[in-house]
Amino acid sequence: MTHWSATEWFTYRGNVFPNDKRTGFLPYLDLPRQTKLPMELALCLAADDELRLRPDEAEEFERLTARDWRVVHAHAVSATPWEYQHYLQGSRGEFSCAKPATVRLQTAWISDRTICYLASGRPAIVEHTGPSRFLPEACGLFRFRNLQQAVWALEEVASEYDWHCQAARLLAEEYFAASKVVPRVLDRALDKRGSRYFPAPKQTRAATKFESVKSSA
Repeated sequence: MTHWSATEWFTYRGNVFPNDKRTGFLPYLDLPRQTKLPMELALCLAADDELRLRPDEAEEFERLTARDWRVVHAHAVSATPWEYQHYLQGSRGEFSCAKPATVRLQTAWISDRTICYLASGRPAIVEHTGPSRFLPEACGLFRFRNLQQAVWALEEVASEYDWHCQAARLLAEEYFAASKVVPRVLDRALDKRGSRYFPAPKQTRAATKFESVKSSA
């Protein structure tokens, strides 16, 4: 679920390049043809209230469906917070590519939408945005670097779906629960020393939880 194309450009190390989701997805347009799983994109393609497509948007729609993507309009399935929640929780999981800037900057950025999927107990397969001290590579949350890794992640989730659902929820509880995140943010905000170092949560407890889920599956 995302805005698709935009007039957004990014300058990095003297190079200027488009910075929208469409550009991020281009290397993965043939993904549906390499998996038996249905792949759906919820996109903001039309700007008017009746969701009518401009000629260029209709052409983009045809381009995606010709590659076996199912395409729905994001406004049609997520016009309210409750519809947004229903759509996410009705999905088997998330697949998403990142905007080029987040990949190039390597900040380990993760989308709030991805966290919503994890909190709903839905596995997430997203593009790698840099090394992380606590985000897993293939445990409820998968972070791929190329098309082959994306295909493998889809197959892995499908083969042990229930376990990856549990791992996704545990990941959200361990690292993104408000009861854990908010106190740390407040501690940093109120720290008069102004320290720029923000230590990551300890991994031991989460790793133990994930292993216990795996062994009981």
